[in-house]
Amino acid sequence: MTLIGAELGAVAPGRVEIVLPHAEKVTQQHGYFHGGSIGAIADTAGGYAAFSLFPPDSTVLTVEYKINIMAPGKGERLVAVGEVTRAGRTLTVAKIEVYAEAGSTRTHCATATQTLMCLAGRPDARA
Repeated sequence: MTLIGAELGAVAPGRVEIVLPHAEKVTQQHGYFHGGSIGAIADTAGGYAAFSLFPPDSTVLTVEYKINIMAPGKGERLVAVGEVTRAGRTLTVAKIEVYAEAGSTRTHCATATQTLMCLAGRPDARA
């Protein structure tokens, strides 16, 4: 996330926000946020939302995610909000909403669903 300039926003058990400020390096040819940037912060928001509920000696891996981009990512920043919808012992499911913000206007630009795996007994190497 450091590479693209994304930052951790609000954090609560089972809920995480990732904020990505607008920068040329994360846009496509029309100046909108690139779909890869939208997908990256969605994956991270859902992953950390799940990770927040995992045991301390574990790590998280994305097993699968699907994203629908419904409007251009146009604005000063993107905010991805990941929330756990089902926490299991091994697999956890999260839903992620991504918003493009410009001034006081917030546009819902993408929705994702994600399945994550808890790897117990394997703490995150980069913690």
